[in-house]
Amino acid sequence: MEEIELIPVEGHTTLGRDPMSNAILNTDSTQYDAYIKARENAKKKDRTLQDLKDEVEELKRLVNDLMDK
Repeated sequence: MEEIELIPVEGHTTLGRDPMSNAILNTDSTQYDAYIKARENAKKKDRTLQDLKDEVEELKRLVNDLMDK
């Protein structure tokens, strides 16, 4: 893969502009790794929250079934 020469962004040592797409790119892999980890943690938290909601709904259904008997 050919390396693109990024245009430096004034005042930002880890940012560069792609001359083909005009996109601003972050070249700091540490920041990228932190972003990926934060995104994975957010997804895990969302799944955990949904699991808890599902369990509460199941408990409510069971309690209602018991009360109906």
